[in-house]
Amino acid sequence: MHTVVGFLLLCAAAANAQWDANVVNGQVIVHLFEWKWEDIAKECENFLGPKGFGGVQTSPPNEYVVAMQDVVKRPWWERYQPVSYKIVSRSGDENAFRDMVQRCNAVGVRIYPDAVINHMTGGWPWGTPSVGGSSFNSGSEDYPGVPYSAWDFNDGNCYTGSGSIENYQDATQVRNCKLVGLNDLNHSKVYVRQKIQEYLNHLIDIGVAGFRVDACKHMWPGDLQTIFSGLKNLNTDYFPPGSRAMIFQEVIDQGGEPITANEYTGIGRVTEFKYGLKLGIAFRGNDKLMYLKNFGEGWGFLDRAYSLVFVDNHDNQRGHGGGGDQILTFRVPRLYKMATAFKLAWPYGFTRIMSSYNWPQDIQNGHDNNDWIGPPHDSNYNIISPTFGADGACRGDWVCEHRWRQIYNMVMFRKVTHGEWLPKWS
Repeated sequence: MHTVVGFLLLCAAAANAQWDANVVNGQVIVHLFEWKWEDIAKECENFLGPKGFGGVQTSPPNEYVVAMQDVVKRPWWERYQPVSYKIVSRSGDENAFRDMVQRCNAVGVRIYPDAVINHMTGGWPWGTPSVGGSSFNSGSEDYPGVPYSAWDFNDGNCYTGSGSIENYQDATQVRNCKLVGLNDLNHSKVYVRQKIQEYLNHLIDIGVAGFRVDACKHMWPGDLQTIFSGLKNLNTDYFPPGSRAMIFQEVIDQGGEPITANEYTGIGRVTEFKYGLKLGIAFRGNDKLMYLKNFGEGWGFLDRAYSLVFVDNHDNQRGHGGGGDQILTFRVPRLYKMATAFKLAWPYGFTRIMSSYNWPQDIQNGHDNNDWIGPPHDSNYNIISPTFGADGACRGDWVCEHRWRQIYNMVMFRKVTHGEWLPKWS
């Protein structure tokens, strides 16, 4: 009898493994976009823990290219062009990352790094620097900091003239060709899988609770399943024995393409991009709020057990990733607070709050020419730490939506009401 019960409990745990957020403090995570590790540690201790936040999504912690072009200098997107899997970035080195993870876990706030494993850099001249000093040659696909060589990339599996994705209606192109010219890894190779697993397992050893995985639409689900199934259990200094990393995968699916978010729900949670778009349409007055009474699966969204939801993220607030001008951002604060309050009160999906910085827009022909601008920095491009006013809100160009009173109070509401159903809509 004990054997049968143990087996059933083991199966139940496995069933929830990569979908379980491993939170102990709350039911909401916040994306502290481009924050330094030292500042995240302080925010966990001084604000996030006391206010009932469950975790933090961080920017990618691994080494990447230093982008210093004629006009575009140190853009946020340089972090999405890996050079190696060493833990070094504008946010700090590995020691600072370890300190952040330990301090945040100590106050019940979990850490979820953004994992960029689909690709390496785009095309850069030989000698282009990286944040940690590792050399690389993007033309010959040589990344000695991993190491990767040309054998580890997908060039032979892509049949477009340019080598990049040319048609999003062709699922093979989308997964085997270069995304905006970024050197595309071949995840069917055992060696590539092993190097990615080594990187993610290193972060697990440090004490992270899971990963936001970038660009999953551009990787084959079977390859991702194999990679994640080879990860270690979470560090028992912080998590119960047998705990697994939560995986939440970025899959941009607004409909109309052959690759769908549902293909990835068997691996872990998936970002439900339709959620923020439809919420934006409704709160901008282009749909009736009364129709939100069955918001979720009734609108064709992912099953709530597999979804991670948000009003906006770092991409679509800049016009990328679908949704256009219907996406709500900090630039329309009243509507943003209302939509976020609804999200945190509504029992659907696991929720994430965006915490942004401001940048001067330059809109021409519907495009923001300044969408590349990186976080607040000094004259040497070192990230400037957020500062706070007497009311606790951020000053200067740090927006910090998570510190808006209407939002952090609803974060606590979500924590208290988690697991309860909404009995009546009126």
